[in-house]
Amino acid sequence: MFEDILQAPVLFSLSGTFATLLAIRLLLSFRSQPKLVPPGPRRPRRPRRLPLLGNLLQVDLKRLDESLLSLSKTYGPVFTVNFGPKKVVVLAGTKAIKQALINHAEEFGERYITPIFHDFSQGHGLTFANGDSWKEMRRFTLTTLRDFGMGKRLSEEKIIEECHFLIEEFEQHKGEAFDNSKIISYAASNIISGIMFGKRFEYEDKVFQEMIERDHEAIYLSGTAAILLYNMFPRLFCWVRTRKLLLSNRDKNMKEVRELLRQRKEKLNPEMCTGLVDCFFVRKQKEEEGGVESSHFTEENMNFVVGNLFAAGTDTTSTTLQWGLLLMAKYPEIQERVHEELNKVIGNRPIDVDDRKNLSYTNAVVHEVQRFSNIAPMAILHQTTQDITFQGYFIKKGTAVVPLLTSVLYDKSEWETPNTFNPSHFLDKEGNFVMRDAFLPFSAGRRVCLGEGLARMELFLFFTSLMQHFHFTPPPGISEDELDLKPMVGGTNNPMTHQLCAVRREGCTNAVLSGP
Repeated sequence: MFEDILQAPVLFSLSGTFATLLAIRLLLSFRSQPKLVPPGPRRPRRPRRLPLLGNLLQVDLKRLDESLLSLSKTYGPVFTVNFGPKKVVVLAGTKAIKQALINHAEEFGERYITPIFHDFSQGHGLTFANGDSWKEMRRFTLTTLRDFGMGKRLSEEKIIEECHFLIEEFEQHKGEAFDNSKIISYAASNIISGIMFGKRFEYEDKVFQEMIERDHEAIYLSGTAAILLYNMFPRLFCWVRTRKLLLSNRDKNMKEVRELLRQRKEKLNPEMCTGLVDCFFVRKQKEEEGGVESSHFTEENMNFVVGNLFAAGTDTTSTTLQWGLLLMAKYPEIQERVHEELNKVIGNRPIDVDDRKNLSYTNAVVHEVQRFSNIAPMAILHQTTQDITFQGYFIKKGTAVVPLLTSVLYDKSEWETPNTFNPSHFLDKEGNFVMRDAFLPFSAGRRVCLGEGLARMELFLFFTSLMQHFHFTPPPGISEDELDLKPMVGGTNNPMTHQLCAVRREGCTNAVLSGP
């Protein structure tokens, strides 16, 4: 009995020590547990991914967005894919993408710059840049574009004036079949060129034509399988011909941009700036005279800001317009409803932006063209700026992120008939236009397209002006059913090369020509 009493403190001490050690172990075990990372595909029947190829054998590089959309059905709205040795997180579905890009704009707001885009810009300009330089260039560009009427009446006047030249070009073909892609590109490019340089270019200008053609080719090639492989394995595939062609196009266009800038500098009047380029020169001169240290207003940034705006302001708008005319020829019953509404609301007078509110069906068609054509199916890659836990998954700082816009514009939970061209997606039961939350063709958040307002105005005015004057049909001998809506996939989704007839509508006058 006495011995038991003597042993009791020892037992209590041992049990207390054991409990303490157990608690410490459990705490350390809990703290050392790996964070839950987004799931992703593994190679079938193998415990690990192929160390070099990753998941490349499970995706189609020729239509990568569709492969990723298919994977999202298995792994959910946030998942991981290994492109070679590079781990990429994919965001799929309207909810996940809006939550990331809007609610967590700072954390998902940086650009992931692939090897080919680093080759292109070396961190300069707007599209493929980060940090203070990008912030300063975007702030300056946005402010200056607005000062020169981006999305306002001044822009509207420029677009209506350009409609005059575009319609004249279409009329020259006298209803015979032709490829309209180049003419539309020239018209779209002249809008951003006017804002940057204070002037438009003639469609016959060879330098202008070649710059647009090189930019178009570069955007297409940047999304091809050869460049995707180079981005994954830059040391192994730096020799590919496609990369050399891209860099050659870049060098030629930069040479032309520098010459245009030189011409503007010779005519510079600081008291009367005619465009963004003049404003850049004035700002650069002021900072140099003021001894500003670490100024971002350098020649390199100027060259690439102009180059970025020229390419972006031309390609996506012109490509969307090409899709619009092709879809009108493909679906004549929809085209006829557009013509009927234009006849009823506008007649033969010139169209302006204020008419949009009274053209519900036509406005719905323009928006459905943007949704259906899905120009930028994977946007441009983002990158996390810090460690973040998103929808329960840990995503490390510096992770490349794909906002899969295909999964938004074709989201079955948001669109009644996502795989069908259906303007009713943007109409209520009374036939009034309604905007949809899942309409994100310009992306969202900090990296949303800074020319969105201008692009919307261009699309509406160019499309309605062309529809007011012409009826679009397939070439003779080809039926509507034979028109191919399968995209030619590159950096953006372009229509396959095709021809259409632009037939002058009976009773149509040169209404638009009386505009500004």
